[in-house]
Amino acid sequence: MNSRQRIAAGAAAGAFLIAGTVASAPATASVPSHATASPPPIALVVNARTGVHPTFDRIVIDVKGKLPPTTVRRVKELRYDGSGAKVPLRGKYFLEIKLSPAAAHNEAGQSVYKGPRLVKLNMPEVKGLALTGDFEGVVTFGVAFKERPCYKTFTLHRPERFVLDIRH
Repeated sequence: MNSRQRIAAGAAAGAFLIAGTVASAPATASVPSHATASPPPIALVVNARTGVHPTFDRIVIDVKGKLPPTTVRRVKELRYDGSGAKVPLRGKYFLEIKLSPAAAHNEAGQSVYKGPRLVKLNMPEVKGLALTGDFEGVVTFGVAFKERPCYKTFTLHRPERFVLDIRH
């Protein structure tokens, strides 16, 4: 390739780059309103309560807003989110309940959760309940048991609630 051909090829490449830059420049058309709308409000966990029934113990977690996906899993021990410190509840078996996306505080960082943070219980099955985390869009509870729990979960609406029933 001679120098004249190199100059022509360079000019063509430069024109191509300029055209690509112009083509990728942002358009001046308006952005659809759904693209700038704020995300939906996060569910707020406001309370947790317990009750004893003739054949089961019940834990209810009250939520303001849309009930988020909730998982329950067996764990070997209970630890506080963030610090990793052991939760001081006695038991041989434990369940961890996670609600996400959710928070137990408002946008100003103030707690909206009015339930127990740590409570030792003497119910037939449930021996303790603790709020173990409110961190990065996840609210976590821990439940302690003396015996391996047999449980079922379900949701109730108006108001929004997550329910955990533990058979006696």
